[in-house]
Amino acid sequence: MYLAPIVYAAVSSLYAVRRSGLGLTAPTRVFDPLANYARAFQDSAFTGSLGRVALFGLVQVPVMLGLALGLALLIDAKSARGKGFFRLSSFVPYAVPGVSAALIWSFMYSTQSSPVNRLLGPLGFTVPFFDEDLVLWSVANIVTWSWAGYNMIIIYAALQSIPAEVLEAARMDGASALRIAWSVKIPAVRGALVLTAVFSVIGSAQLFNEPAVLQPVSAGAIPSTYTPIMSAQSAVAAGNYPYAAAQSVVLALLVGAVSFTFFKLTSRGGSA
Repeated sequence: MYLAPIVYAAVSSLYAVRRSGLGLTAPTRVFDPLANYARAFQDSAFTGSLGRVALFGLVQVPVMLGLALGLALLIDAKSARGKGFFRLSSFVPYAVPGVSAALIWSFMYSTQSSPVNRLLGPLGFTVPFFDEDLVLWSVANIVTWSWAGYNMIIIYAALQSIPAEVLEAARMDGASALRIAWSVKIPAVRGALVLTAVFSVIGSAQLFNEPAVLQPVSAGAIPSTYTPIMSAQSAVAAGNYPYAAAQSVVLALLVGAVSFTFFKLTSRGGSA
């Protein structure tokens, strides 16, 4: 179930679709192992989508994990009250399906119905959520809203595994709550942070639902090739399955390389 689609996509990417004449005859598939990959790296729309999700991941993932860590530390604090309520309320956005969340936020972003801009209007300015320079961060806001609580739960569970005597010893040594969080709790949940970071990087590379839902109302700010998966989907819609497979293979290899490098760097830092 896992290997068959991967193998099929890899094999399909080695074939190229050829059309002859005026396109009146059916296209043929010929074995040309490098054609689709050469085209992918020469395709400015596809390479632009790769750069876009790379920028997205470099900014959104640290912000989201920082927010998740902060929420987990606040809920785990000894003086915190209503822990169950805040855990649940932070996790609720993740329970909302991604497409539904994007639809909700499309209403929030819409130039006609945005309650945010209605509140800001009397102050003399509005937020152009679908401006070409801002739309990526509008998408990032939706992803952060949806996934921060999920990552918070993972980090919070790791915090619960810290032995109580370790925390009590730190308090007896005169460490403040901030010092305990920085020197004891955060190092103790390092594994959970690495895990959530890798999952988030992979999720960033698979960005699709949010921009696809926002595309019809984005006034052209989100093209059909906005992310790598959207670009591959466009190739499928055009009937060029081998080229879509090649784009998917390139994306998978890049994500695998980034994840492997990240694991190596973090494990080296842990052993040091």
